Amino acid sequence: MSTMTTPESSPTTTAPIVEADIFSAHEGGKLSVESTMPLDSTRALSIAYTPGVAQVSRAIAADPAKHATHTWASRLVAVVSDGTAVLGLGNIGAAASLPVMEGKSALFKNFGGLNSIPLVLETTDVDEIIETLIRLRPSFGAVNLEDISAPRCFELEERLIEALDCPVMHDDQHGTAVVVLAALTNAARVVGKQLADLRVVVSGAGAAGIAIADILVNVGVGDVILLDSKGVIHRDRDDLNPIKAKYAATTNRDGIMGGIREALDGADAFVGVSSSTVPEEDLAGMNEDAIIFGLSNPDPEVMPDVAARYASVVATGRSDFPNQINNVLAFPGIFRGALDAGARRITGEMKIAAAMAIADLAAEDLAPDFIVPSPLDPRVAAAVAAAVAAASQQ
Repeated sequence: MSTMTTPESSPTTTAPIVEADIFSAHEGGKLSVESTMPLDSTRALSIAYTPGVAQVSRAIAADPAKHATHTWASRLVAVVSDGTAVLGLGNIGAAASLPVMEGKSALFKNFGGLNSIPLVLETTDVDEIIETLIRLRPSFGAVNLEDISAPRCFELEERLIEALDCPVMHDDQHGTAVVVLAALTNAARVVGKQLADLRVVVSGAGAAGIAIADILVNVGVGDVILLDSKGVIHRDRDDLNPIKAKYAATTNRDGIMGGIREALDGADAFVGVSSSTVPEEDLAGMNEDAIIFGLSNPDPEVMPDVAARYASVVATGRSDFPNQINNVLAFPGIFRGALDAGARRITGEMKIAAAMAIADLAAEDLAPDFIVPSPLDPRVAAAVAAAVAAASQQ
């Protein structure tokens, strides 16, 4: 088992970031491969490479189980993207997505102690992506899908889970959903409400929005109202794709129709993952002690100063405001826990366990401006990994 490394606590001051610093830091890429053994003698070369390595290759050929113990593959996460939904930049292509995937791999190493390699694919065809990863399967131990557009991402993840005998997770969906559940759990504690009594409005029915709705329904949130670009998703709409139609049948208990104003009337919580803007006057209909998460970056659906006029707890996806909903709280520990446990799949129970572990780390110091731990809190990845590993055995 490799040693988990974690960063120090967040610094109290941060130097201004200028464009020259950004490009300088990224020049040449952000990753490197280092040997785990010194190659400083003829003997060392003979052990690491020829002729010694041939003995290990023969052993793996004779006993495939040694592939897991005598290569790095079983602890290696492949970060896979086709560049079709990168950050807020949209479909910018595989090559332009690579700096983001390099960053993701760096986070895996720094926060989860896992080796990782970015793979950007020059195809958007689901069949071709699946075939590529099947052929590459001996090279990695898990797949983190990243920045793949909806609705293809749903089909791709579902089919890859069946095709590969290793953990697969689309982080844009499930990492976001896990941290939202953790934050909502603690926000409800702050305002003295129960998850079962909440009406939650989720604005955005793409990868993140669908996954958020799914996990909230699964933990028993009272009601979820999901919106796409055409308004509230409800049972009588005839323009829904199969994914949205599924949630039309399991959300929006009262059959609310219309747009964001109608959805927010009487709502307890708002979660924005849509890159849209919510008019301030539409927030006035929310219940007392409301919760507002404007998670689009860099521009939240509702800026915190405006949200605070109507909500008791406010969160964003940005690091320069309190309560940052950041996927790095979830995915390193989720994959670490799954690999530690030898799990073939990352289940719904494992994701919920991850969310509760994150929430519990903030429970002692809970406050309106502190509902989740800092992404730099060194306890997070270890706690999530332990919870996920335990849930995988249940």
